[in-house]
Amino acid sequence: MTHPRFNAEAVREATRNRAPDFGQLATILRGGAPDRPTLFEFFLNAALEEELLGPGVTETDAELRKIRAWRAAGFDHYTCPLNGFAFPRGEREQLRSVSMSAGGIVRSRADFEAYPWPEVAAEPDARFRTVERALPEGVRIMVNGPCGVLENAVALMGYEDLCVNVMEDLPFAQAFFDAIGSRLLDYYRAAVVQPAVGMIVSNDDWGFKTQTMLSPDQMRRFVFPWHRRIVEAAHEAGRPVLLHSCGNATAIWDDITFGMRFDGKHSFEDAIEPIETAYDRHAGDIALFGGIDVDFMCRATPEAVFDRARAMLDRSRTRGRYALGTGNSVPDYMPPVNVYALWLAAVGED
Repeated sequence: MTHPRFNAEAVREATRNRAPDFGQLATILRGGAPDRPTLFEFFLNAALEEELLGPGVTETDAELRKIRAWRAAGFDHYTCPLNGFAFPRGEREQLRSVSMSAGGIVRSRADFEAYPWPEVAAEPDARFRTVERALPEGVRIMVNGPCGVLENAVALMGYEDLCVNVMEDLPFAQAFFDAIGSRLLDYYRAAVVQPAVGMIVSNDDWGFKTQTMLSPDQMRRFVFPWHRRIVEAAHEAGRPVLLHSCGNATAIWDDITFGMRFDGKHSFEDAIEPIETAYDRHAGDIALFGGIDVDFMCRATPEAVFDRARAMLDRSRTRGRYALGTGNSVPDYMPPVNVYALWLAAVGED
């Protein structure tokens, strides 16, 4: 049953005359306050995108339909990879979750030498060019990666074997991480020079609920140097960089803000640190994106979602450095009515 207040039609109506303006996100990432409440999501889901389109849309191309849906929701950006670059992985069963120790195929030096390390294409692929041509005026592309340095290391080696190697064979572990990081750096270097790219997101989950997946010192040795170089390459090209990373970052916040110098941080969870607390603690140093907890988004009433979102916008109105969105992304099990309530807290103000 359609909610009388929070529904797709209400979102489309609220954004009908709302001009996209990537400059709002750029202002947030560069430490300022936007002229209006600004939305951010990493990914949506297909069913929600279809509902956002509404009646009368005859476009059949799947990518163009997605672009229209993001425009209807009120976003100033559109998430799209540069090309199909990825690290070939082993097979592992994946349902709603996946074992981080399954599917490892680079477990030894012999595996490392035999692995088909991919070449990085310097040019965008056909999908990117389609998006580039179809972008609504004012919208810019946010290029995401094929996961990040640590996530690819875990996927290729398996978490347990990775932990063993970083303790017992440092030269091998270093060569392994460098093979991944150097290729990701090349990928982002190719992305940041594209005129349609407004920002990049370095998406790399680093932690659990209680701590980082490797020790902070191991992260500083193997993972962070490559992220720092990715940020430097983006900044040299005049592009801001968002970090998307799940997990407890308590021990590495200074690394994120002052070491690697990310412009923004995305992915927050109430069980670790609510966005309200994180904002008060860190917004003086870095922009914070999203943060309205996924579990809360799934369980709360739409009225509670709307009220929390409005309160967060009020908290950040003059201080800036905040874009409203979910704590992580919009999965298919999240009630659409709550997503609409979240977005209408921002776009309904205009």
